[in-house]
Amino acid sequence: MPGLIAKKVGMTSIYDENGKNIACTLIQTGPNVVTQVKTQETDGYTAIQVGFDEKKEKRTSAAMKGHFSKASTSPKRKVIEFRNPVMERGLGDVLKMDEIFSEGEFVDIVGTSKGKGFQGVVKRHNFGGVGQATHGQHNRLRAPGAIGACATPSRVFKGLRMAGRTGGKRVKVMNLRVMKMYPEDGLILVSGAIPGAKNSYVILEK
Repeated sequence: MPGLIAKKVGMTSIYDENGKNIACTLIQTGPNVVTQVKTQETDGYTAIQVGFDEKKEKRTSAAMKGHFSKASTSPKRKVIEFRNPVMERGLGDVLKMDEIFSEGEFVDIVGTSKGKGFQGVVKRHNFGGVGQATHGQHNRLRAPGAIGACATPSRVFKGLRMAGRTGGKRVKVMNLRVMKMYPEDGLILVSGAIPGAKNSYVILEK
C-alpha cells in the first residue's frame, strides 16, 4: 500500500532529543476505506480506490451512493486511486496509518499549493528588483526589466519568467520525517512544511 489520504491541520514545533526546535506540520489521517479494487482483467491495470472524510448523503449523487454502498461504507468527500498496491486489499477494508507508517521513517506528501492570483516577477520568481531608486527611476523597483534579445533572435523565447498566475498547483514535497504518531486520534506529525492551506487534502506516500 503506497499511501493514505489526509487533511492538513496546521503547523507547530517540537524539540528533538538534542534540544533542537523543529518546525512540524500536523496531519489528520482518519480511517481510509477501500471503495473499489481495480484489476488487470477488468480495468486494464491494478489499483485500489480509497475514500476519506465523511460526506452528507443529500449532497451525494445517486450514482456515487451506489458506488459507496458496494463497499458498505458511507459517502466520502475525497476519493483517490493508488496504482499497483503493495498489500492485498479487499473492498470495504479500512486502512489505518499505523499499519502503513511508523515513527522515524520518511514520507512524501502531495498537495495543492495556495493560490496567489496574478503576481509580479518578484513574488512569482524571486526576482531581486532593480536595487535602489537612483538614476532617475520612478516606481520601477519591482519591475522585471528588459526582455528583448536584440536583432538576433529578434523575439522573446517561450518560457521566459514573467508575471502571471501563481500557486494553485500540484506540489510534491519529499523526504519529510515522521516525528510522532497518535493512532488513537488519527494524527501524524511530520517535519517541515507541506503544500496547501489548513483543512486542505493531501496524499501521504511512502
